[in-house]
Amino acid sequence: MYRRRRIVALVVVLALLAACGGLIWGVVQGVGAAYRWINHDEIYAISRTSAPPTPRQTSGVPNCSSSDVSLQLTADASTVGVGGSVKFAAAINYTGTGQCLIDGSNSSRILTITTGDQTVWRSDVCTASPRKLLLSRASEMKRDEQTIAWSTSANASDTACRKDSELPKVKAGSYVARLSLKSDPSVQSDPVVITVQ
Repeated sequence: MYRRRRIVALVVVLALLAACGGLIWGVVQGVGAAYRWINHDEIYAISRTSAPPTPRQTSGVPNCSSSDVSLQLTADASTVGVGGSVKFAAAINYTGTGQCLIDGSNSSRILTITTGDQTVWRSDVCTASPRKLLLSRASEMKRDEQTIAWSTSANASDTACRKDSELPKVKAGSYVARLSLKSDPSVQSDPVVITVQ
């Protein structure tokens, strides 16, 4: 008799514990769902503003190497006044035999202005969006030319991009302009001498 009562009591206690556990689990699930619903817009906004992953190269076309391209640089003037501006035609010429990809942006095809051993200006201080170019002898894309302007300013010591109007101007003197590839600095144009007076 006592055994039956104990068994019944144990069954009742277990049923109560199971009911309490189910109730607690349901409350936790409900609170979690409510929290996710309230913060949905915030979570969605975060997912929209995060940077996309860097795409992997899947085209099978190789990147251009030093044997595939040459650089050419010409200036619209060899003499300019302090505070004046020089426009450069910066060209990538394809010299390979197959086809290859190259970034033709000013962050990859870099114009550097030096005087003596000192670098005074670089076109890649301000980042530019990539310009992927497919170069090939079999297509019209054997040469890409872009204009880069130098307003006789100095930015080589800057760690952040600034407007030209905020940059100091260089002093009168002789300056050398050269084009190079960021991915392979050995690929360079012939130097172009600019006199600032």
